[in-house]
Amino acid sequence: MSRLLEGRVAIVTGAGRGIGRGHALELAAHGAKVVVNDYGVSLAGEGTGETPAEQVVSEIVAAGGEAVVNTADVADFAQAEAMVRQAIDTFGGLDILVNNAGFVRDRMLVNTSEEEWDAVIRVHLKGHFAPLRHAGAYWRAEAKDGRQRAARVINTSSGAGLQGSVGQATYSAAKAGIAGLTLVAAQEMGRYGVTVNAIAPVARTRMTESAFDTAAMPDPRDNSPVVAWLASVEAGDVTGRMIEIEGGKVTVENGWTHGPATDLGRRWEAAEVGVGLRALLAQAPTPEPVYGA
Repeated sequence: MSRLLEGRVAIVTGAGRGIGRGHALELAAHGAKVVVNDYGVSLAGEGTGETPAEQVVSEIVAAGGEAVVNTADVADFAQAEAMVRQAIDTFGGLDILVNNAGFVRDRMLVNTSEEEWDAVIRVHLKGHFAPLRHAGAYWRAEAKDGRQRAARVINTSSGAGLQGSVGQATYSAAKAGIAGLTLVAAQEMGRYGVTVNAIAPVARTRMTESAFDTAAMPDPRDNSPVVAWLASVEAGDVTGRMIEIEGGKVTVENGWTHGPATDLGRRWEAAEVGVGLRALLAQAPTPEPVYGA
Protein backbone atom coordinates (compact mmCIF):
# COMPACT_ATOMS: atom_id res chain seq x y z
CA MET A 1 0.00 0.00 0.00
CA SER A 2 1.17 3.56 -0.70
CA ARG A 3 2.60 5.77 2.04
CA LEU A 4 0.26 8.63 1.18
CA LEU A 5 0.14 9.84 4.78
CA GLU A 6 3.70 9.09 5.87
CA GLY A 7 4.63 11.04 8.99
CA ARG A 8 1.21 12.63 9.44
CA VAL A 9 -0.69 12.54 12.73
CA ALA A 10 -4.42 11.82 12.82
CA ILE A 11 -7.30 11.67 15.26
CA VAL A 12 -10.28 9.52 14.32
CA THR A 13 -13.30 9.77 16.62
CA GLY A 14 -15.69 6.87 17.08
CA ALA A 15 -12.98 4.63 15.70
CA GLY A 16 -13.61 1.48 17.69
CA ARG A 17 -16.13 -0.03 15.31
CA GLY A 18 -17.76 0.32 11.91
CA ILE A 19 -16.86 3.19 9.62
CA GLY A 20 -14.52 4.85 12.12
CA ARG A 21 -12.56 1.65 12.63
CA GLY A 22 -12.14 1.42 8.86
CA HIS A 23 -10.82 4.98 8.74
CA ALA A 24 -8.28 4.39 11.52
CA LEU A 25 -6.94 1.22 9.89
CA GLU A 26 -6.79 2.84 6.45
CA LEU A 27 -4.96 5.97 7.64
CA ALA A 28 -2.47 3.85 9.56
CA ALA A 29 -1.89 1.61 6.54
CA HIS A 30 -0.89 4.72 4.58
CA GLY A 31 1.64 5.75 7.23
CA ALA A 32 -0.33 7.99 9.59
CA LYS A 33 0.12 7.86 13.35
CA VAL A 34 -3.38 7.55 14.76
CA VAL A 35 -5.14 8.54 17.95
CA VAL A 36 -8.00 6.01 18.03
CA ASN A 37 -10.88 7.56 19.93
CA ASP A 38 -13.86 5.58 21.12
CA TYR A 39 -15.95 6.17 24.22
CA GLY A 40 -17.20 2.58 24.14
CA VAL A 41 -20.97 3.01 24.01
CA SER A 42 -24.01 1.12 22.85
CA LEU A 43 -25.86 1.98 19.67
CA ALA A 44 -28.03 4.36 21.72
CA GLY A 45 -25.01 6.08 23.27
CA GLU A 46 -24.99 4.33 26.64
CA GLY A 47 -21.77 3.28 28.34
CA THR A 48 -20.88 -0.41 27.95
CA GLY A 49 -17.48 -0.73 29.61
CA GLU A 50 -16.05 -2.19 26.42
CA THR A 51 -12.74 -0.97 24.99
CA PRO A 52 -13.02 -1.35 21.21
CA ALA A 53 -10.37 1.34 20.68
CA GLU A 54 -7.77 -0.95 22.25
CA GLN A 55 -8.59 -3.66 19.74
CA VAL A 56 -8.09 -1.26 16.82
CA VAL A 57 -4.80 0.02 18.24
CA SER A 58 -3.60 -3.58 18.62
CA GLU A 59 -4.42 -4.25 14.96
CA ILE A 60 -2.52 -1.17 13.83
CA VAL A 61 0.53 -1.95 15.95
CA ALA A 62 0.52 -5.60 14.82
CA ALA A 63 0.65 -4.37 11.23
CA GLY A 64 3.68 -2.21 11.99
CA GLY A 65 1.92 1.10 12.54
CA GLU A 66 1.72 3.56 15.42
CA ALA A 67 -1.46 4.30 17.36
CA VAL A 68 -2.72 5.14 20.83
CA VAL A 69 -6.07 4.77 22.58
CA ASN A 70 -8.27 7.69 23.54
CA THR A 71 -11.58 7.24 25.35
CA ALA A 72 -12.76 10.86 25.47
CA ASP A 73 -16.38 11.91 25.22
CA VAL A 74 -15.90 14.06 22.13
CA ALA A 75 -18.90 16.25 22.98
CA ASP A 76 -17.28 17.20 26.30
CA PHE A 77 -15.38 20.42 25.60
CA ALA A 78 -12.52 19.76 28.03
CA GLN A 79 -12.14 16.11 27.04
CA ALA A 80 -12.02 17.09 23.36
CA GLU A 81 -9.25 19.56 24.14
CA ALA A 82 -7.31 16.89 26.02
CA MET A 83 -7.70 14.52 23.06
CA VAL A 84 -6.13 17.08 20.73
CA ARG A 85 -3.37 17.67 23.25
CA GLN A 86 -2.74 13.90 23.50
CA ALA A 87 -2.05 13.74 19.76
CA ILE A 88 0.35 16.67 19.96
CA ASP A 89 2.16 15.43 23.07
CA THR A 90 2.39 11.80 21.87
CA PHE A 91 3.29 12.28 18.22
CA GLY A 92 4.60 15.84 18.06
CA GLY A 93 1.72 17.51 16.26
CA LEU A 94 -1.63 17.07 14.57
CA ASP A 95 -2.40 17.09 10.84
CA ILE A 96 -5.70 15.24 10.40
CA LEU A 97 -9.00 15.25 12.27
CA VAL A 98 -11.68 12.76 11.22
CA ASN A 99 -14.91 13.49 13.08
CA ASN A 100 -16.96 10.31 12.94
CA ALA A 101 -18.42 9.54 16.40
CA GLY A 102 -22.18 9.25 16.71
CA PHE A 103 -25.20 7.15 17.59
CA VAL A 104 -28.90 7.05 16.81
CA ARG A 105 -32.13 7.11 18.79
CA ASP A 106 -34.61 6.87 15.97
CA ARG A 107 -38.21 7.93 16.50
CA MET A 108 -40.96 9.50 14.48
CA LEU A 109 -40.91 13.21 15.21
CA VAL A 110 -44.03 13.26 17.38
CA ASN A 111 -42.65 10.40 19.50
CA THR A 112 -39.20 11.92 20.06
CA SER A 113 -38.43 12.90 23.65
CA GLU A 114 -36.44 15.94 24.67
CA GLU A 115 -33.74 13.69 26.11
CA GLU A 116 -33.40 11.77 22.84
CA TRP A 117 -33.18 15.01 20.86
CA ASP A 118 -30.55 16.49 23.18
CA ALA A 119 -28.43 13.32 23.25
CA VAL A 120 -28.24 12.89 19.47
CA ILE A 121 -27.64 16.57 18.73
CA ARG A 122 -24.96 16.62 21.41
CA VAL A 123 -22.87 13.69 20.22
CA HIS A 124 -23.11 14.44 16.51
CA LEU A 125 -23.10 18.22 16.31
CA LYS A 126 -21.26 19.27 19.46
CA GLY A 127 -19.09 16.17 19.04
CA HIS A 128 -17.93 17.67 15.74
CA PHE A 129 -17.64 21.23 17.02
CA ALA A 130 -15.55 20.56 20.13
CA PRO A 131 -12.64 18.64 18.51
CA LEU A 132 -12.70 20.99 15.51
CA ARG A 133 -12.61 24.04 17.77
CA HIS A 134 -9.54 22.84 19.67
CA ALA A 135 -7.71 21.46 16.63
CA GLY A 136 -8.45 24.70 14.78
CA ALA A 137 -7.00 26.78 17.61
CA TYR A 138 -3.82 24.69 17.47
CA TRP A 139 -3.50 25.07 13.70
CA ARG A 140 -4.09 28.82 13.90
CA ALA A 141 -1.35 29.16 16.52
CA GLU A 142 1.02 27.05 14.40
CA ALA A 143 0.36 29.23 11.35
CA LYS A 144 0.90 32.45 13.28
CA ASP A 145 4.22 31.10 14.57
CA GLY A 146 5.39 30.32 11.03
CA ARG A 147 4.78 26.57 11.23
CA GLN A 148 1.66 26.28 9.07
CA ARG A 149 0.60 22.67 8.69
CA ALA A 150 -1.18 21.08 5.74
CA ALA A 151 -4.06 20.24 8.04
CA ARG A 152 -7.15 18.30 6.98
CA VAL A 153 -10.58 17.87 8.58
CA ILE A 154 -13.04 15.26 7.36
CA ASN A 155 -16.47 15.52 8.97
CA THR A 156 -19.21 12.92 8.77
CA SER A 157 -22.66 13.93 7.59
CA SER A 158 -25.23 11.61 6.02
CA GLY A 159 -27.77 11.31 3.27
CA ALA A 160 -30.25 11.75 6.13
CA GLY A 161 -28.85 15.23 6.68
CA LEU A 162 -28.84 16.08 2.98
CA GLN A 163 -32.16 14.64 1.82
CA GLY A 164 -33.86 13.83 5.13
CA SER A 165 -34.96 10.44 6.47
CA VAL A 166 -38.38 9.46 7.79
CA GLY A 167 -38.13 8.36 11.42
CA GLN A 168 -34.79 10.11 11.87
CA ALA A 169 -35.71 13.74 12.42
CA THR A 170 -33.14 14.26 15.17
CA TYR A 171 -30.33 12.47 13.35
CA SER A 172 -31.17 14.27 10.10
CA ALA A 173 -31.12 17.66 11.84
CA ALA A 174 -27.74 16.91 13.43
CA LYS A 175 -26.21 15.74 10.16
CA ALA A 176 -27.57 18.78 8.31
CA GLY A 177 -25.95 20.93 10.98
CA ILE A 178 -22.63 19.20 10.34
CA ALA A 179 -22.93 20.06 6.65
CA GLY A 180 -23.41 23.73 7.54
CA LEU A 181 -20.54 23.64 10.03
CA THR A 182 -18.29 22.19 7.33
CA LEU A 183 -18.99 25.07 4.94
CA VAL A 184 -18.25 27.73 7.53
CA ALA A 185 -15.13 26.03 8.92
CA ALA A 186 -13.71 25.60 5.41
CA GLN A 187 -13.96 29.34 4.82
CA GLU A 188 -12.70 30.43 8.22
CA MET A 189 -9.79 28.03 8.50
CA GLY A 190 -8.42 28.09 4.97
CA ARG A 191 -6.09 30.96 5.85
CA TYR A 192 -4.29 28.63 8.29
CA GLY A 193 -3.67 25.90 5.71
CA VAL A 194 -6.66 23.81 6.80
CA THR A 195 -9.13 22.15 4.45
CA VAL A 196 -12.51 21.03 5.78
CA ASN A 197 -14.68 18.57 3.89
CA ALA A 198 -17.47 16.17 4.82
CA ILE A 199 -18.48 12.74 3.68
CA ALA A 200 -21.90 11.10 3.58
CA PRO A 201 -20.96 7.42 3.89
CA VAL A 202 -23.21 4.49 3.11
CA ALA A 203 -22.27 1.25 4.86
CA ARG A 204 -23.50 -1.77 6.75
CA THR A 205 -22.99 -0.83 10.43
CA ARG A 206 -24.71 -1.18 13.81
CA MET A 207 -26.36 2.17 13.12
CA THR A 208 -27.79 1.37 9.69
CA GLU A 209 -28.83 -2.14 10.69
CA SER A 210 -31.29 -0.61 13.13
CA ALA A 211 -32.97 1.47 10.42
CA PHE A 212 -32.68 -0.27 7.03
CA ASP A 213 -32.29 -3.55 5.21
CA THR A 214 -28.49 -3.54 4.97
CA ALA A 215 -27.98 -6.72 2.97
CA ALA A 216 -26.86 -4.87 -0.14
CA MET A 217 -24.92 -2.11 1.66
CA PRO A 218 -21.14 -1.81 1.22
CA ASP A 219 -18.61 -2.79 3.87
CA PRO A 220 -17.70 0.07 6.27
CA ARG A 221 -14.08 0.13 5.08
CA ASP A 222 -15.18 0.90 1.53
CA ASN A 223 -15.54 4.57 2.59
CA SER A 224 -12.05 4.90 3.99
CA PRO A 225 -9.88 5.29 0.83
CA VAL A 226 -11.70 8.55 0.06
CA VAL A 227 -11.03 9.75 3.59
CA ALA A 228 -7.34 8.81 3.29
CA TRP A 229 -6.98 10.87 0.12
CA LEU A 230 -8.85 13.86 1.58
CA ALA A 231 -6.45 13.65 4.55
CA SER A 232 -3.38 13.86 2.33
CA VAL A 233 -1.22 16.83 1.40
CA GLU A 234 -2.23 16.18 -2.21
CA ALA A 235 -5.85 17.17 -1.43
CA GLY A 236 -4.98 20.75 -0.49
CA ASP A 237 -7.13 22.26 -3.25
CA VAL A 238 -10.35 20.52 -2.14
CA THR A 239 -12.33 22.18 0.66
CA GLY A 240 -15.90 22.92 1.64
CA ARG A 241 -17.18 19.86 -0.22
CA MET A 242 -19.71 17.18 0.63
CA ILE A 243 -18.90 13.77 -0.85
CA GLU A 244 -21.29 10.83 -0.71
CA ILE A 245 -19.67 7.40 -0.83
CA GLU A 246 -21.51 4.16 -1.54
CA GLY A 247 -19.10 1.35 -2.24
CA GLY A 248 -17.43 2.17 -5.55
CA LYS A 249 -19.77 5.08 -6.25
CA VAL A 250 -18.59 8.57 -5.26
CA THR A 251 -20.92 11.56 -5.66
CA VAL A 252 -20.13 15.23 -5.14
CA GLU A 253 -23.27 16.68 -3.52
CA ASN A 254 -24.38 20.12 -4.72
CA GLY A 255 -26.28 21.23 -1.63
CA TRP A 256 -28.36 24.37 -1.36
CA THR A 257 -27.83 26.87 -4.19
CA HIS A 258 -29.74 29.97 -5.22
CA GLY A 259 -32.50 29.02 -7.64
CA PRO A 260 -35.17 30.94 -9.56
CA ALA A 261 -35.91 34.40 -8.15
CA THR A 262 -38.10 37.41 -8.79
CA ASP A 263 -37.88 40.91 -7.34
CA LEU A 264 -40.90 43.18 -7.31
CA GLY A 265 -38.82 46.12 -6.20
CA ARG A 266 -41.24 46.65 -3.34
CA ARG A 267 -42.83 44.82 -0.41
CA TRP A 268 -44.96 41.83 -1.39
CA GLU A 269 -48.64 41.77 -0.58
CA ALA A 270 -49.80 38.46 0.91
CA ALA A 271 -52.40 37.98 -1.82
CA GLU A 272 -49.65 38.17 -4.48
CA VAL A 273 -47.35 35.56 -2.93
CA GLY A 274 -49.19 32.44 -4.10
CA VAL A 275 -49.02 33.30 -7.80
CA GLY A 276 -45.43 34.59 -7.60
CA LEU A 277 -44.03 31.75 -5.54
CA ARG A 278 -45.78 29.05 -7.58
CA ALA A 279 -44.25 30.51 -10.74
CA LEU A 280 -40.79 30.20 -9.19
CA LEU A 281 -41.45 26.66 -7.94
CA ALA A 282 -42.46 25.65 -11.46
CA GLN A 283 -39.00 26.70 -12.65
CA ALA A 284 -37.11 24.99 -9.84
CA PRO A 285 -35.95 21.36 -9.92
CA THR A 286 -38.05 18.87 -7.98
CA PRO A 287 -36.40 18.08 -4.62
CA GLU A 288 -34.99 14.60 -4.16
CA PRO A 289 -37.36 12.46 -2.09
CA VAL A 290 -36.81 12.03 1.61
CA TYR A 291 -35.47 8.57 2.49
CA GLY A 292 -38.39 6.39 3.49
CA ALA A 293 -41.00 8.60 1.86
